[in-house]
Amino acid sequence: MSTSLRHGLSVGIERFNEHIFITLKAVGTLTHEDYEIITPMIDAAIAKVTEPHVKMLIDASEMQGWELRAAWDDFKLGLKHNNDFKKIAIYGHKTWQEAIVKIGSWFVSGEVQYFERLDDAVAWLQET
Repeated sequence: MSTSLRHGLSVGIERFNEHIFITLKAVGTLTHEDYEIITPMIDAAIAKVTEPHVKMLIDASEMQGWELRAAWDDFKLGLKHNNDFKKIAIYGHKTWQEAIVKIGSWFVSGEVQYFERLDDAVAWLQET
């Protein structure tokens, strides 16, 4: 009997005038194929951003990690859009996630914060 493991990324994109709000939900262990689907969506959503008006909420509460190639895809995506983000809030509850956020913040020009409560993450993103 084979066991299938649920994994993937879901994305929500909203525009408010020149501001863009992106939500990502990561589930399970992310794969290169997940990034092949999600990267063009993110690229298209912020293609015409001229100033860092993008705020992002990443829900990593069900994320287990990345396959090696997917981790590289994530790193490349961050480098490609490092100047586009004003704020990135990461919601999770694993010690390794908080460490990854600290390292990732070195490569993004906007503010990056880790939260263990979803409400706190949303409230921080809504601050002006």
